[in-house]
Amino acid sequence: MTEFQVRTDLALEARERFEEDVEIRGVEVEEAYDEQRDIRVTVVRIRTENGAKAMGKPIGTYITLEAPRMSEPDEDYHREVSEKLAGYLKKLLDVKNEKSVLVVGLGNREVTPDALGPEAVNHLRVTRHVVREYGKAAFAREKVQLVSTIVPGVMAQTGMETLEIVRGIVAETKPDQVVVIDALAARSSKRLNRTIQISDAGIQPGSGVGNHRNSLTSETIGIPVLAIGVPTVVDSATLAADILEESGVEKVDEERLRGEHDAFMVTTRDIDQQVRDLSKVVGYGINWALQDLEIEEMNALLS
Repeated sequence: MTEFQVRTDLALEARERFEEDVEIRGVEVEEAYDEQRDIRVTVVRIRTENGAKAMGKPIGTYITLEAPRMSEPDEDYHREVSEKLAGYLKKLLDVKNEKSVLVVGLGNREVTPDALGPEAVNHLRVTRHVVREYGKAAFAREKVQLVSTIVPGVMAQTGMETLEIVRGIVAETKPDQVVVIDALAARSSKRLNRTIQISDAGIQPGSGVGNHRNSLTSETIGIPVLAIGVPTVVDSATLAADILEESGVEKVDEERLRGEHDAFMVTTRDIDQQVRDLSKVVGYGINWALQDLEIEEMNALLS
């Protein structure tokens, strides 16, 4: 018997592998609960290489919003989550000054659990081409963020690494910031479609399903990269291990659990509707953060 290594893209779950009273050197954790909105926020800051090694995550800040009712068809609650998301994005993107932002929708439109990124991009207010053509007067505003988007697809569709595509676009359009949206994998099925992670450490496309591609980070692209992800899948072995743990089994047979079952990913039966709703939550949160819309304007955009 050996300790089972769970698969998760969430820094929060990586921290939960350790006992609460165990201090991980180089890792800081802060928690807050918005009782009015029923949203729990956990900030994990990985400061050192030792902390990164222990956590299995790159150095950076990981903000996790847990919204238990986000998987329900409640538009008012979805709007509250978007607003909460926008508040953190404003701080991380530093939208006090005008900047050009490239939003990248990672994933495959043809695979529903992986379609979050492409679908979220559909809900963004794209402004770069309008401002370049007509100026800020077209929006009747003194300050307008230049927003452009791209859905690069996956290598099987394009024959190119996502990093190659994004690097080329960045070299040509010269944005100040890249925001990437992607579907993630969670350890706990209870967090599927109910959790949003924001990270300034970038992202590795395909990591959620074990199909690792070149990372999109500030080091590989050359400008700041902010990643937004929602877990839509859990792998079958991890799910089985989680259920066994909840049943009181402290250690499981990793080889037996992984084995031939390693290729299976599990999602919810209503994932089609979930991705449609989640893409709006994420897309509207980005809109709210970048365009600094008033409540009335945002309501009109969301209607």
